[in-house]
Amino acid sequence: MSVEGLISIPSDFDPKETMDRLEAALRANGVTIFARIDHAAGAAKVGEDLRPTELLIFGNPKGGTPLMQAEQTIGIDLPLKALVWRDAAGKTWLSYNEPGWLAERHGLGAAAAGPVANMAAMLHGMANKAARAINP
Repeated sequence: MSVEGLISIPSDFDPKETMDRLEAALRANGVTIFARIDHAAGAAKVGEDLRPTELLIFGNPKGGTPLMQAEQTIGIDLPLKALVWRDAAGKTWLSYNEPGWLAERHGLGAAAAGPVANMAAMLHGMANKAARAINP
């Protein structure tokens, strides 16, 4: 599976545990959790089936504000989001937008390279901490 600008990593855990681990890792690093949305529960409320699919919305003004100062339209993609989902084969995935792709989408120049690189490193670390039994 390949979606432009989207990073998807397989998880060693089920969807709920993966999301719980991600939320805990982010909180432990001082990241604000704005919302956790259970799409499967929403589907069930209208009588539909959906494999486990949860969205976490999170961020830190220290990281996002410099990007919005450079180009306010990136605010449509901030705060950051991560999706934990189970595919048709039963595999759990953790997906998130690659910050470099977001920066390119909004035309951020070289001045945003530092904050974008920091955001990418944080996301990579937190995603691997959440999805891997043994962290690289």
